[in-house]
Amino acid sequence: MVKTTERWIQSQQYRKWDLRCLKLQPLSPVPSDIEISRAQSPKAVDVLAKEIGLLTDEIEIYGQTKAKVRLSLLERLKDQPDGKYVLVAGITPTPLGEGKSTVTIGLVQALTAHLSINSFACLRQPSQGPTFGVKGGAAGGGYAQVIPMEEFNLHLTGDIHAITAANNLLAAAIDARILHENTQSDKALYNRLVPAVNGVRGFSAIQLARLRRLGIYKTDPDTLTEEEVRKFARLDIDPSTITWQRVVDTNDRFLRKITVGQANTEKGFIRQAQFDIAVASEIMAILALTTSLQDMKERLGKMVVANDKKGEPVTAEDLGVTGALAVLMKDAIKPTLMQTLEGTPVFVHAGPFANIAHGNSSVLADKIALKLVGEKGFVVTEAGFGADIGMEKFFNIKCRASGLVPSVVVLVATVRALKMHGGGPNVRRMKKLSGGCCNLQKQIQIAQLFGVPVVVAVNIFKTDSAAEVDLVCKIAKQSGAFDAVPCNHWSAGGGGAVKLAQAVEEAARQKTSFKYLYSLELPIVEKIRIIAQKVYGAQDIELSPAAQSQVDRYTQQGFGNLPICMAKTHLSLSHQPERKGVPTGFILPISDVRASIGAGFIYPLVGTMSTMPGLPTRPCFYDIDLDPITEEVKGLF
Repeated sequence: MVKTTERWIQSQQYRKWDLRCLKLQPLSPVPSDIEISRAQSPKAVDVLAKEIGLLTDEIEIYGQTKAKVRLSLLERLKDQPDGKYVLVAGITPTPLGEGKSTVTIGLVQALTAHLSINSFACLRQPSQGPTFGVKGGAAGGGYAQVIPMEEFNLHLTGDIHAITAANNLLAAAIDARILHENTQSDKALYNRLVPAVNGVRGFSAIQLARLRRLGIYKTDPDTLTEEEVRKFARLDIDPSTITWQRVVDTNDRFLRKITVGQANTEKGFIRQAQFDIAVASEIMAILALTTSLQDMKERLGKMVVANDKKGEPVTAEDLGVTGALAVLMKDAIKPTLMQTLEGTPVFVHAGPFANIAHGNSSVLADKIALKLVGEKGFVVTEAGFGADIGMEKFFNIKCRASGLVPSVVVLVATVRALKMHGGGPNVRRMKKLSGGCCNLQKQIQIAQLFGVPVVVAVNIFKTDSAAEVDLVCKIAKQSGAFDAVPCNHWSAGGGGAVKLAQAVEEAARQKTSFKYLYSLELPIVEKIRIIAQKVYGAQDIELSPAAQSQVDRYTQQGFGNLPICMAKTHLSLSHQPERKGVPTGFILPISDVRASIGAGFIYPLVGTMSTMPGLPTRPCFYDIDLDPITEEVKGLF
C-alpha cells in the first residue's frame, strides 16, 4: 500500500520533458504553406502529450493530431513555478498582416528545437471569416507553422461552433421571452414557467436563485402572492435596449442590419437586429478570460443582454439559461494541443478579434503552458494586430484577469509595412522606410508605457535588402528597444529565429517595472481618454449623445469600474484607416459604448467600426478546393 501511494505521488509530480523534435529540410524557393505542412509527418498527439509531461487521463484525443487538455492539470501542478511569459505584438499592419503568428511559431521552434529550452506557443483559433475572406489562415507560414494547417484553420475541435450555439440560444431566449410575456397573463405565464410534473410543482435551481435575488425566500410555488408571481414571471425587457446579437462565423455584410419576427406566428413582434461575427461574441471573450469552469459559469450568468422598462439590467441568469450555456461550453473551455513543424507543443484556444474584441488567446492556455514548461521554460503568446490594439488590451484586460505579467514584449515589424507608413509611391525607397519607422518608434513607446522590455523582430521578406533591414534594426535600438533582430524563420524554420530566441532569453533576465495604464476606479470617460491620448496619440475624445447616455447608464448600474476594450480599426493609430505613420491632432469619435459584463469590460465603438466584416470582390474561397479522391484540401494559406 505504501509503495502504491509512493508511485501515485510520483506520477502526480512535474515531469521533465523528453521531447523528440522533428527535422526540417527547408527548400528554396519556399513551397506553399499547405505543401510544407503536408510534407511533414506530425507526431501522434498522445506521444507529444507524454513527451511534455501530461498524464493519460489529462487529455481527450480528437483524431491523430489534436487533443483537448483537461483543467485538472492546474491542480496537479499548482506548486510548480511558472516559466517566463513572452508577448508577441506588432506595428500597425497592412491588411495582409505582418507575421506575428509566424514569428511566434518561429520563436518557439528556435527555443526548443535549436536551443533545447522548453517552450510553448499559445495561439488563437482562427475565425472562418478571414480564412475565407481576405487574410487567409492563421497557422503561421512557410517553415514556421502549426500543423496540420488545414485542421488548425478549419473547425479545429469545434470551439467556435460551441460559442455560436450558446450565443444564439441566448438570443432566441430573449425574443421568445418577450413574445410570451406580451401574449399571456401573469397567471398563465407563471403556470408555464413552473409547470406541474406528475402532479407536483417545483422551482428549478436557477429559478430559486432568481427568487432570492428578488428578495423572495419561498420554495413552494403555490405560496407566492399575486405581486410575487408578477415580479418572478415578468422580466419586462425593453426591446429597444437589447444589446445581445445573433452571431455566425462568416463575413456577411448583409447581416449587419436585419428585421426579426416577420412571420405571422410571432404576432407582430417585429424589431430591427443584427448579426455579429462569432468571434465578437461576449461568450468568446469569456472563454478567453475565464480561469475555471466555475468562473466561466458565473461570468455567463452575469452577461447583460438588455434593460428592463425601469432601466435595470437583465442578465442571462434572469432568463434561466446559464446552466444550458455552461453545458454547451463545457468542452470548449479546454485548450487544444497541437504541434509546430518541428514538433514543439502549441496550445490553440479562443479567438477574439483585436479590433472588435480584446484580441488574445486564453488565460487558461497560458496558465497551463506556464506550468508545463517549468521554471526555466518560455510561454510565447500573441496579441492581435498592432501594439496599440492587442497589446494594450493584453496588459489592461487579460493581465488583470490572469494576474500574470510578461517578461518580454516581442514587437514584429516588416520593411513592407514600414514603407507603407512612410508615404506614397513617389517617395524614394530608403527615405520612405526611414519615414515609416515613426510607427515602429511609437509602438515601442506604447510597450514602454507598461514597463516591459521590448525586442523588435524584423520579419524578413525575400524582397528586403540588407541595408533596409539594418536601418530598421538601428532605428529600433535608438528608439529604446532592448534589441532588434532580423528573422528568417519563414524560409529556414526555427534555425532562422535563433538570434531572436537568444535576444528574448537575455531580455527576460532584465528587471521589469510593470504597471497598468490606468486605474479601474477612474470614470469610464477618463479611462477612454487616457487610452486615446497616451496610446493612439489623439488630442482628445468626443462622445456622441448615445455614447454618453450609455456611459451614464453603465455608471449608474455600477459597472463604471471595469477596464476598457476599444473597438477601433487596426489599420491606423487613429480611427481613420487611411491615416498611416503616426497621426496627431485628431479627435477620436466614440459613436457608441457597450458593456460585456460577463467578460468584464466596457467597449466603446470608435467611429464607424463594424462588428460584422464583409467579403471582398475576390475572397480567398476562390482558391480553396477539395480533391474528392484523396480528400486533400487545396488552396488554404
